[in-house]
Amino acid sequence: MPALFSATLFLSASLMFWVQPMIAKMLLPLLGGVPAVWNTCLVFFQAMLLGGYAYAHFISTRLSIPKQLAGHFGLLALSALTLPFGVSEKLIGSLSSDAPPFLWLLSALFLVVGLPFFVVASTGPLLQKWYSQTGQTGADDPYFLYSASNLGSLLALLSYPVLLEPHLRLSQQSQAWAIGYSALALCVFCCGTASWRARRRPVKDPGVTSEEAASGPSGLAVSSREFISRKQRVRWLAFAFVPSSLMLGVTSYLATDIASIPLLWIMPLSIYLLSFVLVFARRQIFPVSWLRWLLSASALGVVFQILSRGTHPVWLVILIHLVFLFLAAMTCHGRLAMDRPPAAHLTEFYLWVSLGGVLGGVFNALLAPHLFRSVVEYPLAIVLACLFRPAPELANDRSAARALDFGMPVLLGAFTACLAVLVPITELKPVHVRNAVIVGLPAIACFTFVDRPIRFALGLAGMLIGGWFYLGPHGTTLHVERNFFGVAKVTVGRDGAMHYFVHGNTLHGQQFVDAGRQCEPLAYYYRSGPLREIFNWFQKQRASPQVAVVGLGAGATACYAEPPEQWTFYEINPAVVRIAGNTNYFTYLQSCAKTLVRVIVGDARLRLGDAPARQYGLIVLDAFSSDSIPVHLLTREALELYLAKLADGGLLVFHISNRYLELEPVLADLANEAKLISRHWDDWNVSSEEADNGKEESHWVVMARRESDLGHLSRKAHWLPLEGRSPPQVWTDDFSNLLGVFKWR
Repeated sequence: MPALFSATLFLSASLMFWVQPMIAKMLLPLLGGVPAVWNTCLVFFQAMLLGGYAYAHFISTRLSIPKQLAGHFGLLALSALTLPFGVSEKLIGSLSSDAPPFLWLLSALFLVVGLPFFVVASTGPLLQKWYSQTGQTGADDPYFLYSASNLGSLLALLSYPVLLEPHLRLSQQSQAWAIGYSALALCVFCCGTASWRARRRPVKDPGVTSEEAASGPSGLAVSSREFISRKQRVRWLAFAFVPSSLMLGVTSYLATDIASIPLLWIMPLSIYLLSFVLVFARRQIFPVSWLRWLLSASALGVVFQILSRGTHPVWLVILIHLVFLFLAAMTCHGRLAMDRPPAAHLTEFYLWVSLGGVLGGVFNALLAPHLFRSVVEYPLAIVLACLFRPAPELANDRSAARALDFGMPVLLGAFTACLAVLVPITELKPVHVRNAVIVGLPAIACFTFVDRPIRFALGLAGMLIGGWFYLGPHGTTLHVERNFFGVAKVTVGRDGAMHYFVHGNTLHGQQFVDAGRQCEPLAYYYRSGPLREIFNWFQKQRASPQVAVVGLGAGATACYAEPPEQWTFYEINPAVVRIAGNTNYFTYLQSCAKTLVRVIVGDARLRLGDAPARQYGLIVLDAFSSDSIPVHLLTREALELYLAKLADGGLLVFHISNRYLELEPVLADLANEAKLISRHWDDWNVSSEEADNGKEESHWVVMARRESDLGHLSRKAHWLPLEGRSPPQVWTDDFSNLLGVFKWR
């Protein structure tokens, strides 16, 4: 019987966490590939998990096992009618650029996957409750089954990017999931039958009197002798809230600056689940004292990485944040495991834990974008995780020492702020030395607080607040907007000469404040860079005067617009449209374009589909979310769409500048399969004079159907042929492998 229940819970959890990246990947392209899609999906799944736990708690305390089995099996059969999963054309057509995208996403998730996920989610606590009433070995403490369940979740998540995503199309994955669901229904029936038969054989429970045993429905024994206090429920909520919020914060941070892909969604969620497996196992492997010291050290590492704002190797960025998440989740979930109640209150315990997880998800994905103009929720979760560290026993914990728990962090925050303001004035170079002084010295001071959780956590908060005074390379903030698509910010440089447009942590455009120089395209669009040469050739031959640009930014590409061209920008983020159109910040669109320019709001894949065939003589792909390029714009299906809209003799241009991803081989494989001629120019050699005048390193790719369409570009030494991979790995809407193109160094 333990093997039967463990196997069923393993299968149930595997299905529950297999479906999450699968459905998110189905819906991701429809909303621009932004990281908020995954976070919103997680909130939905957490809410459905809470609903499943509430349902399991309700029927397990009010119905006999035969009635529970009949009702649950009926729901399993009913939800099977919605399988296999798929996104209908009608559902896609209901997506409107005017409606809040998260509302559409939540409703789409409910229609596509809501009922099956709800039923599968309720299976875990229900089966554990059934097992607790069988009288089998370990029935009085069935929480070990929770480890089996989370192990199934973990393996399903880890196998998705390695086994399922590379080898099965989404439609095939959906069909395989439906087969697994059928197997689960059979296993649940067997578990329910076995539990009912075991209940018919009376089991002596020394902790339950005959009167109490008789008080439950059909002899269901529920002990009322163990009281659950309100304070204990609040602790459950808090210990579940913080890791959930932290997990979404880490996911959003990595997906925004690297790529919004299943791999970077799955790693934080896998670590979150692994902590459940370890803390609810019968044998503990991490002493509490280790967690106390390791968590503090890793927290300082994360804060250093956030405040230093430098360019770090991708492996180091991922490692720092994931290690901290693991240690924080182990700490909070470990305290949950130590505070778990007897089996009689098992379903209530899971209900409160699930509620805490949902509240963490709702706070990050739905409330924080409206409450905060910048990303505050992630640093806040870091501070709270350190606040919940187990404290060592202190012999002399006097009131004066407790007062210092608040006074010392204030001094540390003031010290950090002073360094952040004064050190940049000294022109201390190089940048890593400056970061070591501004962030490193306060971090060393904060580590001396390690034995006092309150003082240490508030010290981290002081460092984070003081670090806000560090202006960094982009100067003083003039304007900040935050929405579903991220944080967009306008700043002015220290000398007041330039305005900068920053999305996430990445520069997306800049412009001179001096009216006489405002029509000089800067940053990646500089006139001595690749884009100028592309437009020089295009404007000589113009296969069509229609130009499409995917991604607006500050609007700098409009400087190249000449009569008789007609330009169309496709931009998914309304905040970007507002910023680029505000002449207090940028004037490229209004003053620098010498021809008609219009902006269409919406995802380029969807909106380009409405354009006439063979309309555009030039299509420029320049879409980014922070430093991440949406993957669905670099697939076979996307390229087929671009070619369908590209006039004969037209040019396709891709901007692939990126700190963390080497995208040249991806485009090479796409071009080779489509039999296109392609060239690229990695313009990394920027002189100090050009840098002072606003030029940034950039990497551009140009494609055409024939070599003659590229003209003199194909003959210039710095325009090199693209080099594909052997064997080719063509990305599609169903397959992408960003792990293979990471710049690990």
